[in-house]
Amino acid sequence: MGKMLTIIGGAAAVAIGLWGLASWWWSFVDILKGTVPCFLILGGLVAFFAGVSEIKDSAKEKKNA
Repeated sequence: MGKMLTIIGGAAAVAIGLWGLASWWWSFVDILKGTVPCFLILGGLVAFFAGVSEIKDSAKEKKNA
């Protein structure tokens, strides 16, 4: 019985989410316009610092070898 309620609840959440997305499409687009550049900047910074860290680690390995 609990699994069936989970499935019904999930289906209801998807239906309400689709209805909300259709009703408030432009609000959703406005949110994306604000958040996507921020996530790209943050992701780029993480990748940059990961690359710098990897270069430092490889330099230490060459120095120790």
